[in-house]
Amino acid sequence: MLTNKKILLCVTGGIAVYKAVALVSRLSQAGAAVKVVMTESATEFVRPLSFQVMSRNDVYTDTFDEKDSSVIAHIDLADWADLIIVAPATANVIGKLANGIADDMVTTLLLAATAPVWIAPAMNVHMYEHSAVLRNIDRLARDGYEFIEPSEGFLACGYVGRGRLEEPEKITELAAAFFTEQPQRPLAGKKVVVTAGPTLERIDPVRYISNFSSGKMGYAMAEAAVALGADVVLITGPVALDPPEGAAVVRVESAAEMLEAVLAQYDDADYVVKSAAVADYRPQTVHPNKMKKKEGNSVLELERTADILKTLGDRKTHQCLIGFAAETDDAITYGKGKLASKNLDWIIVNDVTDPSGGFGSDSNVVTLLSKDGSETPFPAMEKRALAKELLTAVAAQGSDAQ
Repeated sequence: MLTNKKILLCVTGGIAVYKAVALVSRLSQAGAAVKVVMTESATEFVRPLSFQVMSRNDVYTDTFDEKDSSVIAHIDLADWADLIIVAPATANVIGKLANGIADDMVTTLLLAATAPVWIAPAMNVHMYEHSAVLRNIDRLARDGYEFIEPSEGFLACGYVGRGRLEEPEKITELAAAFFTEQPQRPLAGKKVVVTAGPTLERIDPVRYISNFSSGKMGYAMAEAAVALGADVVLITGPVALDPPEGAAVVRVESAAEMLEAVLAQYDDADYVVKSAAVADYRPQTVHPNKMKKKEGNSVLELERTADILKTLGDRKTHQCLIGFAAETDDAITYGKGKLASKNLDWIIVNDVTDPSGGFGSDSNVVTLLSKDGSETPFPAMEKRALAKELLTAVAAQGSDAQ
């Protein structure tokens, strides 16, 4: 499967290093030429000799140990590889790579690499869910690194949860698929419209009504749709995020503007992902000048905004319509009600009080509900990875309307 393919394995210091030895064996048996680079801490768990025996190549541990004086080792290795896999990848090396730190052989080599780099995290479940780690993963994903998500199970620290290094057999299968299969683009030729972020409803020139939505999940959905081959239109409220490359961006402010923008794109859309947190109410009167503070209380009269998702459901012809339900209690029940009442094909339900997800978080934990009655829970994971899994699941099944 991997004959004549050159794979560079970067091994960092965690208890899962022992699996990396098995990974070298699996890759070699599949025909790959494998070279190994280790951090100093990785050598505390498994000696370099084990990797040397399995790979039948020198093992590199020191930036300044030049085994061949005719080349610079970390540059030569980076140029040699067809694929680079970091396994196990600790929180430490993920953080250093995300911030451009090159203080050992592994990180120096990775900064010099032009080959695809896959990162396979392995760590305690709470470390993996820590906001700093998720933020670093998010940054690396933006930079083009691919991640092999850790699996769930019993961890060396005694916890049971997400953080186990993916099995060597599975990583080998992924490597074989990378070299033999075309990239999976199930949305190729499809137009996907994504709404994201909050809306902003003005009270006067200096005040407004809005919500805590960061737009991160919607932007992740747009980015995933681009990666899966779609022509993407991202309609976004005010957020502090860079839009994904390859998506057409329409910026709006109010619920009324968002409705107008979505309807302008709706007729020829194949999929609509309505992840924006649209204000349910707006001030009945927008004051042209700043409202002055007065003695006593003040009453702000509100009126309903248009229900964008219901409007789309009522007008649906061929589109696959995907909604979000951000709830604080009884999330599945409310999600099912919204799925039916708004004529949706799918709804993605999340409890925003869950510490693993919610507004502003880099991770999310959701349940995907289909109009056929199926329920698919997704564990807490980084929003980009989650978005790709959600859209892949939707594209695989499609909708009865299509």
